[in-house]
Amino acid sequence: MNYKEAKDKLLASDIKGCLQFFKNNGYILEAAYCELLNDNIDNALSLFLTLKDEDTRAEWGAFLCKLISGNADKYPTYLQLRNFLEIDLDILIKHFKGDYVQNIIKYADWMCRINPEVHKFIGRVLINNGIDEYGRMYLTAAKDYFFQDPELHYLLAVEFLKEKDFKAAVDSLNNCLKVLPGYFPAINMLRNLKPDC
Repeated sequence: MNYKEAKDKLLASDIKGCLQFFKNNGYILEAAYCELLNDNIDNALSLFLTLKDEDTRAEWGAFLCKLISGNADKYPTYLQLRNFLEIDLDILIKHFKGDYVQNIIKYADWMCRINPEVHKFIGRVLINNGIDEYGRMYLTAAKDYFFQDPELHYLLAVEFLKEKDFKAAVDSLNNCLKVLPGYFPAINMLRNLKPDC
């Protein structure tokens, strides 16, 4: 096995053999994720902590382990939430770690104090993994935290179209274009819905 094969297996929910490969070849960050996915949170935390001063992803990983365990002792950064929350929720969902996902997303309101897009990130990852009802719930909640996000209104419009609620979709697209008049995906979708636009 080489690094790419091991990483691809990890991302494809097939971690058999990955932990040993990563440990044997000095890929501590990847080994930490394997430990987390093997339900060895303390081992994962220890590995993340060895890298936290030199790798922001490892610092995030340590925070994530503590959050999952209910022992978060510091805030994540705005960029950590922006760069890693959605990716890691996706990995956890694909590895059937629903309890971990629940332990993370129950802190959405708290994390939203740092990055107001948190509910949108959660909603999008849930929808992308087929958990549409809860995803829509988080997207709807996101409007209360960051209404000025044009992408949020566009994502809601997409969801309304799935439900064949054309009026709500058009309303969301109009909200999107009030926030950012040149948002092309919304303009294009609105043209398809209302050819006279």
